[in-house]
Amino acid sequence: MRKTAEIVVIGGGVIGTSIAYYLAKEGRDVVILEKGDLASESSGACDKAILMQSKKPGIHLELALKSAEIYKTLADELEYPIEYANDGGMIVIETEEELAVMKQFVKKQREIGLKVDLLDGKQARSIQPALAKHIIGATHSDQDAQVNPIYATLGFATSAKRLGVEIYQQTEVTGIKVESGAITAVETNRGQISTRNIVNCTGAYAPFLGRMVGINIPIRPRRGQIVISEPMPKLIKGDMLSAKYIAAKHNPDIVEKAKDKATQMGIGLSLGQSDSGNLLIGASREFVGYDKSTTYDALSAIIQNAIRIIPALRNINMIRNFAGLRPSTTDGLPILGGTELNGYYIAAGHEGDGIALAPITGQLMTELICHGKSSIDLSLFHISRFGDQKLKR
Repeated sequence: MRKTAEIVVIGGGVIGTSIAYYLAKEGRDVVILEKGDLASESSGACDKAILMQSKKPGIHLELALKSAEIYKTLADELEYPIEYANDGGMIVIETEEELAVMKQFVKKQREIGLKVDLLDGKQARSIQPALAKHIIGATHSDQDAQVNPIYATLGFATSAKRLGVEIYQQTEVTGIKVESGAITAVETNRGQISTRNIVNCTGAYAPFLGRMVGINIPIRPRRGQIVISEPMPKLIKGDMLSAKYIAAKHNPDIVEKAKDKATQMGIGLSLGQSDSGNLLIGASREFVGYDKSTTYDALSAIIQNAIRIIPALRNINMIRNFAGLRPSTTDGLPILGGTELNGYYIAAGHEGDGIALAPITGQLMTELICHGKSSIDLSLFHISRFGDQKLKR
């Protein structure tokens, strides 16, 4: 393993590999350290959605729209098949209460620039014929898309390697050396790398890398469980969420204060279909620490919820399931930027938006690291928004 590097990116998921790729395009000397395999954590345990409609109106949606534009030509740029498809997306509405909320949500999204329509039940079923008859409406946007998250990660990594980035898998960071308020080295289970810059891209595990240098990174793991079906003919066009899923994502209090079990687990429809025909059916949103096991209660609730909205799923075999940890912040926005410790950068906390925001995150973090500022102001994403995060020693 190398002894020195200009920049060490810690984390081999879609965020870390994206940042490493764009840094390498700038001619920087970069190393990626990954404690397991590439895409072995959240980037390999999620759905395919590049959804604009699920983003909060404001800077969150603005970043997502910029990222969506990059995705359109990313496969050609990376020279890697990432299974990108611009098939649109839908958020289904089951109740009048949900309809009222989504009307306001759509209004704000349109003001930002998202092309999104509010449909009645008949119009929704004309796009998604498999929808149940009780669905009273939906929102729909042609700007929503899909990508294979593992292939996107591998695409960034492969292209980064072509540009000179060295990737060390099965390499765990065990310590970070600091002298006079600046990074000097990263210690691993395979040796030490001297460096002046590190980028913490470890998602839900970012707080552990923060503690090594006395920084509290306020990210909590939020488990999501997904069920995979057998391959089948095309049933779903693009991606589909439910309004209940949006509520669980943006209003954690609803989940934590709920009395019924399904709402407590943050159950809401998240549905897409892979190129091979498998349906990815989710999802839950649970704060259970770093427990990545799947549970009967959540999987059963996910399937029952999906069947209620898409009755045809009742006759389909489910072949496997998995869980991943979303890196969650209290305001739903990622933590992006530098810190008071010279040379220590953070790019984590994307919740369920890491895939959608990966390209723009890579570009903006590269601008910040290389030039001291980014083309889009990242101050709203800085860790300082949570107050003083120094740990007492």
